[in-house]
Amino acid sequence: MLRCGVGAQWTDPARVADAPDQPAEAHPMTHPASPPAPATHIDDDTGFEAFRALDRTRIALTAQATGGLSPTALGLAFFDWGMHLAAAPGKCMELAWRASRRAMRFQAQLAASSVGRDPPPHVVAPGNDPRFAAPAWHTPPFELWAQSFLLAEQWWHDLTHDVPGVAPHHQDMVAFTVRQLLDMASPSNLPFMNPEVIDKTRESFGTNLIHGFQNWAEDMSRTATGRPPAGTEAFAVGRDVAVTPGQVVYRNALIELIQYAPATDTVAAEPILIVPAWIMKYYILDLSPQNSLIRWLVAQGHTVFCISWRNPGPEDRDIAFDDYRRLGPMAALDAIAAIMPGRRVHGAGYCLGGTLLAIAAAAMARTGDDRLASLTLLAAQMDFSEPGELALFIDHSQLHMLESMMWNRGYLSADQMAGAFQLLRTTDLVWSRLVHDYLMGERSRMNDLMAWNADSTRMPYRMHAEYLRRLYVDNELAACRFMVDGRPAVIQNIRVPIFTVATERDHVAPWRSVYKIHYLSDTDVTFVLTSGGHNAGIVSEPGRPHRHYRVVLKRAADPCISPDEWMAATAPKPGSWWTEWAGWLATHSAAERMAPPALGAPAKGYAPLAAAPGTYVHQR
Repeated sequence: MLRCGVGAQWTDPARVADAPDQPAEAHPMTHPASPPAPATHIDDDTGFEAFRALDRTRIALTAQATGGLSPTALGLAFFDWGMHLAAAPGKCMELAWRASRRAMRFQAQLAASSVGRDPPPHVVAPGNDPRFAAPAWHTPPFELWAQSFLLAEQWWHDLTHDVPGVAPHHQDMVAFTVRQLLDMASPSNLPFMNPEVIDKTRESFGTNLIHGFQNWAEDMSRTATGRPPAGTEAFAVGRDVAVTPGQVVYRNALIELIQYAPATDTVAAEPILIVPAWIMKYYILDLSPQNSLIRWLVAQGHTVFCISWRNPGPEDRDIAFDDYRRLGPMAALDAIAAIMPGRRVHGAGYCLGGTLLAIAAAAMARTGDDRLASLTLLAAQMDFSEPGELALFIDHSQLHMLESMMWNRGYLSADQMAGAFQLLRTTDLVWSRLVHDYLMGERSRMNDLMAWNADSTRMPYRMHAEYLRRLYVDNELAACRFMVDGRPAVIQNIRVPIFTVATERDHVAPWRSVYKIHYLSDTDVTFVLTSGGHNAGIVSEPGRPHRHYRVVLKRAADPCISPDEWMAATAPKPGSWWTEWAGWLATHSAAERMAPPALGAPAKGYAPLAAAPGTYVHQR
């Protein structure tokens, strides 16, 4: 059986030298040598890497023109859809019948409006779509434009769905592509068809368009020069956000470990280790003081450690997924064991950090490592068979293009990832901003969460390719085939209690996918479903209005039910899930309190190196 993560040696002595106070064995990032190659023979293809490099280069150049989307994957999807649609006369007749019926109702509405009579009931109420929610859209001719667009949108939805024989993935790709084109053609995006823009232009004598052009020019300039969006200057890291006091007590080639200063006279005996995703800067959990989860935990009397990931560059192309486990949560647990000896740790992972922490916990359970007291998973998937709309960008053709792009650069750039997430929500993240900033001439107000979102990171080539192929494509973790040190890391082996949080409107980790932790684990699982999305649902401090959550404990012996049954049987509670988590942590912690530990352990090689938020978080 091949060992997971075998590959070329990766070392960086320069970075190791940056942290001379750390134990020497914690820094080298090496991999076992590959097995000897077989003797060369006439069919040996080891000398043809140049041909493969040519293919990768060609694909990487194509990706620059397509925005990273595979034209082959898209072409196959439309071919599948088109061929099956052409071979389905019943579906075509149904579409024709629906189109004629809607056209007749729209003509009746148009005729009634032209003679001043009350029109018949709308086929689609414009107010149901936020693009047409303003009162001006309910007056002619704008109401008719909105109605005709929404009717066309409905018909195209029928056209791209439920075509017999089409592969589900291809159907989703075709429907997604058509939706992007329709969103682009919406009358709300056109200044001469949008009544709000027309009124604004008339009232301001056109100055809104001048201001909009200035906003556009500034945004283009910032994009061309690599500067962050306008308004992010008000949220400087270490000054306005990520300001919870603490010290970097450990550093290696991938992480800085931050230990936060206590805020209470006594603390819980078990510390908390937070493992954020490396696709984002860690301070999503330490934003402004009023909504910082880390600051709130410290104020509740917890000793908190948090990993801050290094932002990789082209030289880090060969970092493996297993390096993130070894030099991430495992190295952090070693440091905590030296700083707080004999204390078990509450592990908490967010998004990909939660998946990585669960893999580490499963591997620890297999070897008898009992340093974890509990496991908290925040918007983290274990089963990737239904990953939501992100699956649109993950198939073998798309993955091959993505790997070629990363092979060419050595990493996946931040703008490529941001573009993929924007495509999932173009109405909210692209077109509404275009109307507001460029046509209305107003600047969208920046907040700490938006500023953090613009401070993105890169993904090393090897790690990201392994992550996508092994988890998303092959779903090795849910299939109990994810190998760590030659052994399968099985979620079922985890025996510590698990606290799982999912969010209702998550486009990255859909809550029904996160819910599958119930099917994979044999321990007590407390499942929380909270309002909000992937980020705003997690950053949900107590006192914020219009927040609610559902929570149920499933013991190991309880039968499993479907997610829809779970939701139907679980009443929502008002407030923040943070308080629920605090009570759960208290239940699974020792009753004793202790004096706060010192920051670091200089005698054991873990001396404070820098004040929080550290140095890695500032890397661009």
